[in-house]
Amino acid sequence: QVQLVESGGGLVQAGGSLRLSCAASGITFSIYTMDWYRQAPGKQRDLVATITRGGSTNYADSVKGRFTISRDNTKNMVYLQMNSLRPEDTAVYYCSARVGSNIYWGQGTQVTVSS
Repeated sequence: QVQLVESGGGLVQAGGSLRLSCAASGITFSIYTMDWYRQAPGKQRDLVATITRGGSTNYADSVKGRFTISRDNTKNMVYLQMNSLRPEDTAVYYCSARVGSNIYWGQGTQVTVSS
């Protein structure tokens, strides 16, 4: 059974930092591309950051220079370090794992940034 479990969300003031974690099980983690998405109330789910099986990364323009995605294949973990947080970063953050036509989602973790 595939499970992705996010953690690390919470309430933080603008300018603060949070580190999200996503623990994966039930998959051969090292071959999966891992993504972080976010969805604000009433808005679509948007891609925030990607890290490939080879460690290449990509970011949405809105988070470049502030967020860093990383992975630890020995622990089946993916992380999202979020610095200089802004109120507009408030959303539910989801991790996903994808390879070929297979994609799996976590349940999400809430991030709220107060002004």
